[in-house]
Amino acid sequence: MQMRTVAERAGVALGTLYRYFPSKMDLVVAVVGEEIDLLESSIERRPPHAAHPAGRAVDVLMRATRGLMREPELADALIRSLIMAEVEAPFGDRMASLLLRVATDGRTVNLPAEDQLALTGSLAGVWVQELLEMLRGRRTYEQIQHRIEIAAERLLAGF
Repeated sequence: MQMRTVAERAGVALGTLYRYFPSKMDLVVAVVGEEIDLLESSIERRPPHAAHPAGRAVDVLMRATRGLMREPELADALIRSLIMAEVEAPFGDRMASLLLRVATDGRTVNLPAEDQLALTGSLAGVWVQELLEMLRGRRTYEQIQHRIEIAAERLLAGF
């Protein structure tokens, strides 16, 4: 992802882009934050209705996948930038917290809060890896959904 290309596609001068986003990572963090905001709004409008925590978490992750895959080049650039980032981006923590809220659905879980976040964070990590595989053409949407369902069932079994 080149800042010059981003500026051209956005129809702004490169200097203008750098005024608002001093580095590529600043831009990536802003875009990822916006994508998560959109996902959270979608969940508020249409909450997942699966009967069990894993199903609700899978619903959220597959919604996120569909949203990102509307622009696969952007998704690829975002995921790669987040993986290679040398600065901390809030993506993982926000996804883990979102998955935890959806999975527990306001219920009390007999696991320490730190363990709950670790498990939902691990599920988010599986999702990112599967998303990368799909972007590389190694998995289909259906294959990653199946793999995420398996991971969610195992990781969220105690929820």
